[in-house]
Amino acid sequence: MLDPTVPALVLLSTFPSADKAAEAARVLVEERLAACVNLLGEVRSIYRWQDAVSDDREALAIIKTTPERYEALAARLLSLHPYEVPELVALPVTKGHAPYLAWLAAQTAD
Repeated sequence: MLDPTVPALVLLSTFPSADKAAEAARVLVEERLAACVNLLGEVRSIYRWQDAVSDDREALAIIKTTPERYEALAARLLSLHPYEVPELVALPVTKGHAPYLAWLAAQTAD
């Protein structure tokens, strides 16, 4: 159930390269599933995968959308993502600059 007090979500997802992250970002924005995606060049990710500790260079995507668009965005992102188990973490935005939040909502409207 959607929480009416949460006007927006910030989602985090890592990709194996900046190019792969940009491809996914462009699709999400073109399809109005995300208002904006910020791509951070190289991040270092240390994590456990298949019983081993990995230390990899990845690109981080910071994705802004509305709670109403989350399910469609998640399905689309997972279909585009090259990883077997993609990172997709959604953080609620509880406060923000009202004009920006209005712009975000308008960019993701059907």
